[in-house]
Amino acid sequence: MRQQQIGIKAFIRTISHKQLFLPIFALCLVLLFNIIKTPAFFNISIQNGVLYGYIVDIINRASELIILSVGMTLVIASGGIDISVGAVSALAAAVCVRLLGSSYDFYATPLVLSILAACVAGLACGAFNGFLVAKMKIQAMVATLILFTAGRGIAQLISAREINGRMVPGQILYVRMDSFKNIGGFLPRVVVPTPVFIAIGVVLLAYLLLTRTALGLYIKSVGINSGAGRLVGINSVFITFLCYLICGLTASVAGVISASRIYSCDANNIGLYMELDAILAVAMGGNSLAGGKFSLAGSVIGAITIQALTTSLYAMGVTADQLPVYKAIVVVLIVAIQSSEFKRWLSIYKQKIQMRKAVAQ
Repeated sequence: MRQQQIGIKAFIRTISHKQLFLPIFALCLVLLFNIIKTPAFFNISIQNGVLYGYIVDIINRASELIILSVGMTLVIASGGIDISVGAVSALAAAVCVRLLGSSYDFYATPLVLSILAACVAGLACGAFNGFLVAKMKIQAMVATLILFTAGRGIAQLISAREINGRMVPGQILYVRMDSFKNIGGFLPRVVVPTPVFIAIGVVLLAYLLLTRTALGLYIKSVGINSGAGRLVGINSVFITFLCYLICGLTASVAGVISASRIYSCDANNIGLYMELDAILAVAMGGNSLAGGKFSLAGSVIGAITIQALTTSLYAMGVTADQLPVYKAIVVVLIVAIQSSEFKRWLSIYKQKIQMRKAVAQ
């Protein structure tokens, strides 16, 4: 019996030291809370030919955040940060919707070309950030702050519409063709939301790129010590630039999905505060914000946890204005539990308990 207890304790100690343990534990806590509050939380049904349920909604709504967190993970692993991804999403969405036009009968520009143009816009933003950070050696927070403030303004200029004989920026542009709605909705005769397939595709591509090539190792090396990496022949400038480039691309993909969900481009609201959620997803995934070692799986779990938390708060009647406050409280608790200092305190507390038991015996 005692050997079994020792074995169980050793097993718990082993899995608790895994990087993904705490992110999964946090996600389980959020889901457990939902099950207690809503017994039918895990129920999934098919309504109107598509999957329907809380879980489906969480995974579907988390798709943009998952895509953003992939790019943000690479940037943070390289030792940087990108606070402009929300604005870049709005800019890419504006480019895509502007090119598509608002006709009920045809696209002004073919759908594929419009999406590619949006991706090029995202890549251009990523290249701009990467140039400032990698080549000009500007602090990442300051460099990406430029597009954080200017990106949404550019999106509003692109979204300008003629009203009373003059162009007024910041207008909501609509897309009337149904095929555009499939990107953020459902493909014909497919029960799973399209954004889920896109998110899976992005994660798989990133995984293959990082594990089948040396890029993942290079990013870790640059994030831990770019100077040391340079001494062994790693081009840290190019690696950092590439990370921002990928981050810009993922932001543009998320922006196109967001625009498709609402059949329009609202430059004021698409991607709003998404940069904070993406950074939180990376942090909750157990990744160090100081750079170096990273886990894509952790970031994906972190993104789903944040979306599950958001859905839960909405289900409790929390308004959109109050949502950031409640979310911040819960996220601070979860991140604090994952911190090394908390683990040290917990270890000291356990040692004191064991000493008291030993003295009592």
